[in-house]
Amino acid sequence: MSTTATIVLIVVVLLVLAAVVAGVQAARRRRLRQTFGPEYDRVVADTGSRSEAEKELLERTRRHAKLEIEPLSAESRTRYSAAWEEVQIRFVDSPKEAVATADELVTRLIAERGYPTGDYDERLADLSVKHAATLEHYRSAHEISVRSRDGRAATEDLRQALVHYRALFADLLGEEPVAHTTPASRPAAEAAPRTGTAPETDATSR
Repeated sequence: MSTTATIVLIVVVLLVLAAVVAGVQAARRRRLRQTFGPEYDRVVADTGSRSEAEKELLERTRRHAKLEIEPLSAESRTRYSAAWEEVQIRFVDSPKEAVATADELVTRLIAERGYPTGDYDERLADLSVKHAATLEHYRSAHEISVRSRDGRAATEDLRQALVHYRALFADLLGEEPVAHTTPASRPAAEAAPRTGTAPETDATSR
């Protein structure tokens, strides 16, 4: 084989290898985008590097595979749905306390499904593998909850927090906990006694 033919052969082989590598990377990228959705773009923005972001997301996938994620029993789903309904009723008179309870309830549900709950950032990373679609809801709810503890959240903020918590709660539960509504808080000047039924507004409003 002549030198020219050898060079051409080497170039062809290198081009084929490059095409294979590019194809593998493209397939991996598609899988990560399908799995993580908007979380993919968020991690890319946070890391400033697509390759570093994909390494991070692959590491999340590997870590998630080691977790023992369990479905809820019918009894557990019923119990959590009833607890969530109580949260919505409590919101009428005590929005701040209701949001704090919602945060605790979501955390308990996360733990019962089999996710670690020690570190908030790690919790987000673990949830992102199977619950990326509702992860922004959790972030927003958590941020409002922190402001609420500091006394910096208005009643409408708290209502939105409950809407956000509900999104992740329903995702983890596997069904809507109660009717698709979120209670409005009782006006401060309202003197009517509590009847046990919460006025409700559309949960999809923002």
